[in-house]
Amino acid sequence: MAQNQDTKAEGYGRFDFVGKVNIFGGISALLVIASLIFLAVKGIKYGIDFAGGTEVQVRFAKTVTIEELRSFVTEKNVPNVDLQSFGGDTSEYVIRFQVPEGATDKETNDRQNELVTGIRTGLDEKFADRQPEIRRVDSVGPQVGGELKRSGFLAVFYCLLIILIYVSLRFDYKYAPGAVVCLAHDAIITLAIFVAVGKEVNIPILAAILTLIGYSLNDTIVVFDRIRETEGAFHEKSTRFIINHAINEMLERTIITSGTTFVSALFLYIFADGTVSDIAFAMCVGIFFGTYSSIYVAAPFALFMDKLKVLKPAKA
Repeated sequence: MAQNQDTKAEGYGRFDFVGKVNIFGGISALLVIASLIFLAVKGIKYGIDFAGGTEVQVRFAKTVTIEELRSFVTEKNVPNVDLQSFGGDTSEYVIRFQVPEGATDKETNDRQNELVTGIRTGLDEKFADRQPEIRRVDSVGPQVGGELKRSGFLAVFYCLLIILIYVSLRFDYKYAPGAVVCLAHDAIITLAIFVAVGKEVNIPILAAILTLIGYSLNDTIVVFDRIRETEGAFHEKSTRFIINHAINEMLERTIITSGTTFVSALFLYIFADGTVSDIAFAMCVGIFFGTYSSIYVAAPFALFMDKLKVLKPAKA
């Protein structure tokens, strides 16, 4: 009770965000740890871009159950096959399989072409009354897929490193760790949720995560800018007051900006299909946690650094 009275007396604003930093900091730490454990145990389901293999997207004029399609690929002895409905539809599917590597690239390509031809011919025969249409066939070799995966995750690492350098130069270098912790927090939790709902990670999704990192960074920079402006206007106040006052001042802007972006991504997720829907889902999750972390991770981290006497001591 005394703490609440002190908060009102200091004029923090409508909400005492810093006063809840221990609670939400603990929640964030648990979410990140749980996400890392989940990713380590469950593993990431990589799409064809990273895992390699062949995808055949087929559309039927009438409904075909996944059990019927599974029975078909079993009859055709398609190796390492995985079936997925396209956008939750029961008339469009993606047939994914990995061809065993041959002694040479030519032998591997011949096996792949033979399987694709067999699938195409078999679909026309078995589902002739439902008019199957092969909409696309994509193939990525395992070596190429491995290289793409390595390059993709290196891109994320270098992105975080460059952001660390940029924020160090853009602000006082002591703000940089908080920004990078915030971005890593958003990326890890978003990736874990994406995997938890059974979606695949491929190049477009990795691009979406990089986009989220940029979005979260923009939000974090706005917060840091406001903190610096508030520090100049209230230089006699404590760091706790400055951070709280700054977040309260930019709260309306944050709600409007994040809210409109979230609604746009949500409509894309609801009405789009395939990769666009997956990207929109990642954006929705990332926007939510990006906004949350800008308030409860990045800014309060400056207070944590102040307590460790890395930031300048608070003035009385």
